[in-house]
Amino acid sequence: MLSGAVIGWDLTAALGLAAALGIPAPAAAELLPIIEAVMVRRMNEQMER
Repeated sequence: MLSGAVIGWDLTAALGLAAALGIPAPAAAELLPIIEAVMVRRMNEQMER
């Protein structure tokens, strides 16, 4: 988080969580950046309201 804005996730932690859930690393590595981008945008939109 940067001065009232979300700038990204801790992808190392997200990959670790995916591994703990049994999600294959290649799938997580491909999908997490896409999910992160959408979530960051939505969170920042909500914080602006």
